[in-house]
Amino acid sequence: MEKKNNLAYFLLILTTIFWSGNFIVGKAASIYEIPPFSLNFYRWFFAGLILMPFTIKELINKKNYIFSNLGFFIILGITSITIFNSIVYYSLYYTQVISGVLMISTIPVWIIFISSMLNIEKTNIFQIIGVALSLTGVIFIITKADIDLIKNLDFNKGDLTMVIAMFSWALYSSLLKKKKYEISQITLLQVVIITGLIFLIPIYFIEMSMGNLIKLGKPFYLTLSYVVLFPGLASFFFWIKGIGIIGANRAGAFLHLMPIFGAIMAMVIFDEKFMFYHFLGAIFIIAGITLSNKKSSNA
Repeated sequence: MEKKNNLAYFLLILTTIFWSGNFIVGKAASIYEIPPFSLNFYRWFFAGLILMPFTIKELINKKNYIFSNLGFFIILGITSITIFNSIVYYSLYYTQVISGVLMISTIPVWIIFISSMLNIEKTNIFQIIGVALSLTGVIFIITKADIDLIKNLDFNKGDLTMVIAMFSWALYSSLLKKKKYEISQITLLQVVIITGLIFLIPIYFIEMSMGNLIKLGKPFYLTLSYVVLFPGLASFFFWIKGIGIIGANRAGAFLHLMPIFGAIMAMVIFDEKFMFYHFLGAIFIIAGITLSNKKSSNA
């Protein structure tokens, strides 16, 4: 049992490293002027191709189930593939990796909030306070704790769009818990990829028509290989395996390693600075996450 648990911990740590690395590679993509929506399109196009031999049989056998729930799967695809991943890459053109990973680390709190709003799960007073504290932390990061920025509404575009990504993934995760599925996890991922790609295609062509073309070369090939294989496919399978061994609640705690790994990588690779407003934001975010995981005596 202990060996199995150690395997789960190892896989989950790798998962958070790969997901943190996605922000690093996303920032590198902005430096090499790789268009964000095109990068996301090719990331999931090739991930879907790799998965197809393993999912095609179930896709055909379960086509009636898939089509009868198509509207729901489209919402999952849009919120996760079309919006979240695209907006993360877009945001990193304008904001620091440290700001991005800190804001994204609040997603578990927003999942609780949205799940409550949609009557998927009940909430308690600790979770409500946790949401307020996490929101305060995000506001510190967006405003850089500078009253002049608030007065002039002079916010970083990347920070503002990262908020959209944050809520989009929280909505996706909340909706994901709403149903019991008649298809396997891997086929569910494939359906989400396909539906998300359908709505990403026109955005991809709009980006190209604006002159934002991919320059084929080593930076693009290395970036694409990483985002497809590691935060895309490997992390998914490692995450599912880890949850299968130690459960979703314990596995979820490993997500809190993301801002730590992301911040360290950003400081080493891009020489980013951990500013005072990051520190303030992190204190409120950590407090919010901690309270959100606390159960009331009536819960």
